Amino acid sequence: MLLLLVLVFIGAFTVVGLLLAASGAGASQQAKQTLAVLESALAVDNPVTSDSAVDVRKQELLSAVPWLNRWLMKIEIAPRLRTLLYQANLKWTTAGLLFMCIAFCVVPGYLLYLRTGTIIFALLGGLVLGSTPILYVFHMRRKRFNRFEQELPEALDLMVSALRAGHSLVSALGLVARESPDPIGGEFRICFDEQNYGLELRTALNNLVTRAPLQDLRIVVTAVLIQKESGGNLAEVLDKTAYVIRERYRLKKQVLVHTAQGRLTGWILSLLPVVLGLALYLVNPKTMSVLWTRPIGLKLLYAAGALTITGALVIRKIVNMEV
Repeated sequence: MLLLLVLVFIGAFTVVGLLLAASGAGASQQAKQTLAVLESALAVDNPVTSDSAVDVRKQELLSAVPWLNRWLMKIEIAPRLRTLLYQANLKWTTAGLLFMCIAFCVVPGYLLYLRTGTIIFALLGGLVLGSTPILYVFHMRRKRFNRFEQELPEALDLMVSALRAGHSLVSALGLVARESPDPIGGEFRICFDEQNYGLELRTALNNLVTRAPLQDLRIVVTAVLIQKESGGNLAEVLDKTAYVIRERYRLKKQVLVHTAQGRLTGWILSLLPVVLGLALYLVNPKTMSVLWTRPIGLKLLYAAGALTITGALVIRKIVNMEV
């Protein structure tokens, strides 16, 4: 019995000692962290703390692979693709977009070559399918910019109300950043943060136009910058700018309605030969294969493709009207 009590006492003493040691180590670690924070706050000349300075610059990776990221940073196409991805609000990397384009180009092109045995036809099909990711990025970019144009007059009305209530222009930008939905709210929030971080208002507004290169937004930024140089009633200027943007947007939608038939005709005339050719190939592959197995068939196929593309471009030029 005495031996059992001694063993229990030794075990309890050991557990308490281990707990005290762990708590002491945690306290010492916490004390070290506290001292490090105080030294950094007081700007103590310590080589350890000076080497661990925080980098507040934006670090945007073009690829998760280090050597590929360094290579993409050197070429000029990478920043443009990164800007397109940001404007489309897609969380892709530049390398991911390039790999998708290559995959969509190589795999279908190789399958077409195995099926038809014609290199030119396989290359054309691979290039068309390889451009699909880029076309999707442009589609999402245009969709986001359409929402931006639609919500911009309401954001200007909010700024006018804030200015007439006595707020400054920067406070009005912050109000739009808090109250407006995306993409207006996100872009104005970045502009507001850049101005708060010490960037000039002109530079922050120019960066806003760079991120969203829209004619309506250029009108707003130009009106604000002219008012800052010459003076005047900024609320009245923005109110009239919002009216102009609303009328311009209404006219643009009216033009789209009147040209809807022409645009639909262009799509039908452009896609009908391709769809009809695929359907005839599925029905009778031997008859359709004459187009890429005979020299006269290849000439007819190239002529038809050139004429189809020319007709699509002409119809696009007719129905696209600048407002």
